[in-house]
This record gives sequence, structure tokens and C-alpha cells, in this order.
Amino acid sequence: MKDVNVVELVIVVLLFLVVTVMGFAAARWRRAESLMHLDEWGLGGRSFGSWITWFLLGGDLYTAYTFVAVPALMFGAGAAGFFAVPYTVVIYPLVFLVVIRLWSVSHVRGFVTPADFVRSRFGSPTMALLVAITGIVATMPYIALQLVGIEAVLKSMGFTGSGFAAELPLIIAFLVLALYTYNSGLRAPAMIAFVKDTLIYLTIIVAVIVIPGKVGGWGHIFDSAADKFSATGGVILPATGQLGYATLAFGSALALFLYPHSVTGVLAASNRDVLKRNMSALPVYSLALGFIALLGFMAIAAGTKPIGTDGNTIVPELFQSSFPSWFAGIAFAAIAIGALVPAAIMSIAAANLFTRNIWKEYVHKDADSREEARVAKIASLVVKVGAVAAILFIDPQFSIDLQLIGGVIILQTLPSVALGLYTRWMHRGALVAGWVAGMVVGLWMLYEIPKKDPTGAIIKEHFGGSSFPLSKLGLDTKLTIYPGIVSLAVNLLVVVIITLILRAMKVADGVDGTADTDYTAEREDPSFRELPEPLESAPPGVAEEAVRRG
Repeated sequence: MKDVNVVELVIVVLLFLVVTVMGFAAARWRRAESLMHLDEWGLGGRSFGSWITWFLLGGDLYTAYTFVAVPALMFGAGAAGFFAVPYTVVIYPLVFLVVIRLWSVSHVRGFVTPADFVRSRFGSPTMALLVAITGIVATMPYIALQLVGIEAVLKSMGFTGSGFAAELPLIIAFLVLALYTYNSGLRAPAMIAFVKDTLIYLTIIVAVIVIPGKVGGWGHIFDSAADKFSATGGVILPATGQLGYATLAFGSALALFLYPHSVTGVLAASNRDVLKRNMSALPVYSLALGFIALLGFMAIAAGTKPIGTDGNTIVPELFQSSFPSWFAGIAFAAIAIGALVPAAIMSIAAANLFTRNIWKEYVHKDADSREEARVAKIASLVVKVGAVAAILFIDPQFSIDLQLIGGVIILQTLPSVALGLYTRWMHRGALVAGWVAGMVVGLWMLYEIPKKDPTGAIIKEHFGGSSFPLSKLGLDTKLTIYPGIVSLAVNLLVVVIITLILRAMKVADGVDGTADTDYTAEREDPSFRELPEPLESAPPGVAEEAVRRG
């Protein structure tokens, strides 16, 4: 650590102190009577307007790991790394109608998590438990990956040693994050997201102006990338990779808003119009993501090398060589703070799932709102400690592998969560069977994917990526496909077949605890309740319909 850049360190620490103060002060922002209620602590009072929601969702979905991993993939693999851009473009039209209906039914019925909705919609505690466990398992490695972004910054600043002293900045950062999240709940990341995104946009604008000028222009940048990847077709995706690329982008788009932290940001919005405006405005982040991805090609043109074998350090090293220390410090702070915002939201979302769908469902059914908030706060601390421990004591590659699995497994909740918002035709027993079938197929396909080096030699037998060779199914082709799409298709097929069978056998499929009017309710509607408890009976205005359904 003797070569730590003091200027960069001072700037990062100062900006970190600023957001720390903001994190604790957020408890008084849009102050509630009490934060000891999940609607207040875990959803910010369900009152965020358009701007706050835009920054919150942007800070939630476009993470620090995105900032370092996407350019690293472009640097190492070329065009394939650009998949993150099209998937964040197509996602918003896909989820536009889904999140609007989810917001309405959740506000009428007091749902805090997607598992709350599934339990009420299908009358299935089992399916709700599977959705909750899937969400927690998929989110945990995602939190750990945010630490990978901070680690990359620390390495470039000179914290390249080993042992407790080298990891101390990382531990302090997450300890402080844990404390102000415990204190302020979702208000903390919502307030800090303003700073995070301002720094991110400032860094990107400066980077796309300054770095191309230093390395010889955009023409030289693309020429350098084409030369590096000339053996595999240059910067154009080869024909054999196009199916895998398209299915990965489409599958990732379907998965993104199924993650519990995405749902948390959606449910914190004050009304449906806020979400409609945000679904139109959030693609601005995708434009920024396109420039972030191109940082990988800029690094090739600049001759930047990663630190050791850690490819995630390529962007910090590019900034280190391209900017004066004071601005490199700002850019590093942008990445570090960019890790804290999504990590806070993810831990809150995981804590909400544990509290509502495991603790209250199976441990203490009579838990009141204060106990729920208390349990959620403790759970969020445990989640963050687990994320730090995963990075300190386990190979970070393990977290990356788990995050890869996370996208496939979260897709298995699509039938019950997303399709369930439009139809209750699916039998609850069939949803469970489809989830099991999708999980088995998805995990088997991921297990069968080897990781290869640039020469084609296998360096890892299993869980080596997201491109499943169709040749393993006996097909005579070099095409690959994203396992998430195949496993989801199997899931849906099983759901349809088992539903037909169970309905033919007249097997009871539970009671729908929602009403048709719930899905289109506006904030002004009589069925809307401020800070409601989950309802066992119909809300005001829909009593007759609910009784008829029962």
C-alpha cells in the first residue's frame, strides 16, 4: 500500500463522507411519523415522485459492477460485451405494462414484495416461498459483485497488498453503508443516488471527450479493437455467436425487473404516472451505458493493461492513465458510490422478502408492523455482512458465477409474477412444477458450459459462461443459446401441461385474493389505502367482487 495515490484517496474519502452524512440525514428527509413500518423503512413511504424514482431506479439498475464489468467484457471479448446495451433498450417497453399493474395491486393490497403478490393471487404459500427464496439467492451474489467494483478502484489507487489492512477500506465502506441503511432505510440510497448519478454522468461526459482525443480519435479506437479481435472476425459478432447474443439480451431484459430490488424501486413510486414517465425516461441511462461499454475499446487503443489477471481493473487503470489525479479521484468515487446505492437497495429488498415471506409466514405469523421493520433491519445487516464475507473469504469468481446463475433462476419466477398480473389461468400446482422443471434445466445447462481461453483450450469444465453449445443437445451446429430462455420455455410448457391435467382432475387451485379492479387502481381511487397492512379481505370499493371470487 506504500504507493497509494494520496490525491485520489483524499477526494474519494471526502466524497464518501458527503454521502455518509446524506445517508444518515435521509432519515429526516420526507419525514414519516415512524420508520418502524416496512412501507416507510423498506419502501420510502411509497411516495417518491418522478425525479427521485428516476434516480433511484437508475442507481439501482445501472450498478458499479456494470461500470467496470461491461467495459472489461468489451476489452476481453469484443462485440459480445455490448449485449448489455440492447437489453436495457428493449426492456422498458416489455415491462411498461407489467410494473404499472404491479404497482396498483400492491398499493391496494399492501404488498411489499413480489412474493406477497404471488401468495395472494394464487393462494399458494409454497409458490410464494419459492419466489422469495429465488429472489434472495439471486440477489446475494449481486450485492457481493458491487464490492468487486470497489475492489477494482482500490487496486488502482494502490491498495494492492493482501491481508486485513488491504481489505480495511472495503470493510469500513460497507460497515458505514450498513449503519445508514439500518437507520434510514430506502430513503438513504434514494438521496445518495442523486450524487452517484451526477458523478457517473460527469465522468462519462469527460471520458468520451478527453480519452478519444488522447488516443488518436474514434477511428483509431475502433481500428485498434478490430486489430485485436481480427482472429475472431473483428468488432462484428460472428454468425455462430448471434443466437447466443440475442437470447442473452432478451433473457436479461426479461429478468431485470423480476429481481426484488427492481420491484422495490417500482413500489416506492407515488403513483402510476410516475412509473409511466420513468419507463420513458430511463433509456437515457442506456445511452450512457453505450458510452461506458466503449471504454473497453478505448482501453485497447490506449494500450491499457489490467492489474494482474483482474480484468475488472481495466476501467480504473484507463482513468488512472488518462486523467490527472484529482479527476481520477472523482471518477473512482463515482464507481465506489455507484456500488453503495444498489447494494443498499438490494439488501433492503432481500430483507423485505425474508421478513414478509419467511419470518412472518413461517416463524411468527402475528408479527406487527414494528416487528416486521425490526426484523428487516437486522436481516439487511446480515445480508451485507454475508456479502463482505463472500468477497473476503471466497474467490470473487464464485460470486460472478453465482450472479450468472442468478439471471437464469430469477427468470423462473416470470410465470407467477409477471404473467400472474394478467391471468390466473395457471394452476398453483402447475406453477410449482414449472419452477422446479425450469430450475433443473437451467442449472444443468449452466453446469455443462465450459470456459475457454482465447486459444480455445478449456480452462474450466463447468459454469464457464452463459452460452450453451447446442451441440450438447445432439445438434450439428456451432450455435449457442442462453440457458435462461430455454429453461423458461420448459417452465412455461410444464405449467401449461400440468394446468390442463389438474383442471381436468378438478384439483382445487386456491382462492384469488385480488380483484380485477386492483390492477388498474389509481392513487385517487377509493380502493387505494395509505400504508395498508396486507389484506385478507377485499379493500374498500371492491368488496362484492372479492366475495364473489371467494
